[in-house]
Amino acid sequence: MTTEQTPISKKPDVPEGVWDRCQACGEMLYIREFEEALRVCPSCDHHHRLEARKRVTQLCDEGAFDEFLADLVTTDPLKFIDRIPYKERIQQVQEKTGEKEAIIVGKAYIKGRGVILGVMNPSFIMASMGAVVGEKVTSAVERAMDDNLPLVLVTASGGARMQEGMVSLVQMAKTSAAIGKFEEAGGLYITVLTDPTTAGVAASFAMLGDVIIAEPKAMVGFAGPRVIANTIKAELPEGFQTAEFLLEKGFIDRIVHRKDLRSEIAKIIDFCGK
Repeated sequence: MTTEQTPISKKPDVPEGVWDRCQACGEMLYIREFEEALRVCPSCDHHHRLEARKRVTQLCDEGAFDEFLADLVTTDPLKFIDRIPYKERIQQVQEKTGEKEAIIVGKAYIKGRGVILGVMNPSFIMASMGAVVGEKVTSAVERAMDDNLPLVLVTASGGARMQEGMVSLVQMAKTSAAIGKFEEAGGLYITVLTDPTTAGVAASFAMLGDVIIAEPKAMVGFAGPRVIANTIKAELPEGFQTAEFLLEKGFIDRIVHRKDLRSEIAKIIDFCGK
């Protein structure tokens, strides 16, 4: 007696790079449509992290970004080695991202308004701030002052870069001092906080804007919530490091959907007469 076996159906082949899954709600995302929506989930509106070049394309008028200091690279001041030498780590990240460092800066036009624009790249060692990031931010501030243009910085960072030790930490003072001079000169400084903006970057130039914008549900804070909870031995309010919580407490000025950032920045520039 023979037993008939039901044929096992093969799992359909799904080409790589066609679908992705939302980190927040778990819905499947058709990558082409997802990218066209500026990496915002159509189901839950979660704003996924955006690489610096894509952010520039989203914000600037077509072909209206003139980058400067593009070839500036770290000198590895401490000759740092953890799992691998720091220079080797930098080289690997440069090859993976196609970028020399964790921020790009340049002169740009946003809806016809001239600005000096800096955009941090969360794909480059979590946009950590070392000497190059500090120098590029400072140079962007000085260029905005010289050209009498508004300064727009889009932040996304895990903080100071440990492989550069104290050299990275002093960038907090360096960038803050430059912005202080820019403010004295009457310049307009707009910051756009994206997920995550934390640690040394949050404690320096990210929170010094004349107008501080944040994307929905962006994580903004200094230390991580577990570190804070373990240090002060207290229960923290739910969502206390989200953009919405900070807006409620007056730390930021407004929350703006990614698709509306271009228009919002242009309105602020016009309102401030810059």
